[in-house]
Amino acid sequence: MSSDFEAYEQDFGTITAEITNKIGRIPKLSGEEKTQLVLNVDKQLEEVRELLEQMDLEVREIPIQSRAMYNSRLKSYKQEMEKLEKDFKRSRIAYSDEVRNELLGDDASSSESQRAHLLDNTEKLERSSRRLEAGYQIAVETEQVGQEILSNLHSDREKIQRARERVSAHLTPARYGQHLPLLYGFSRKHTNESCLTQL
Repeated sequence: MSSDFEAYEQDFGTITAEITNKIGRIPKLSGEEKTQLVLNVDKQLEEVRELLEQMDLEVREIPIQSRAMYNSRLKSYKQEMEKLEKDFKRSRIAYSDEVRNELLGDDASSSESQRAHLLDNTEKLERSSRRLEAGYQIAVETEQVGQEILSNLHSDREKIQRARERVSAHLTPARYGQHLPLLYGFSRKHTNESCLTQL
């Protein structure tokens, strides 16, 4: 199984190296040539996604004692894939100085400003999404803590109820009558002590 995983790793390395090279060339092109290269990279990215799926399946078949190492490697490949996709997205709206001036003329600086603004907004949205996810996680954890507290309270209530039932079972009317003078005595003593304290 691990040999299959390593074969997929080699394919992953080869294809991602090609993609990285092409992504670097995209901003320098325009027109049909750029469109064709974008389509080519898009197709290769799909191949990489399929490779990652195959690697994921292979990891599940690897014995548990060796699985952690392969999971770690797979995680790093997925992170690399995310970075490639972000770079690809940016390369499609990016132009080299030469191509930008050719296409836009005097409007080149304005376009660059708009592009920078767009990327800035995208990053802000990503940060907001991360904060929302963190907030949701805290809410879930808080709910779990609340459920645990309610469960503990319910358990304590049951214990108190059982203790009360045991006391009631032992305190029959006959026994209550036997202990009544003693209870009365305690009550009078407490009353007398209260009166003396007030004096």
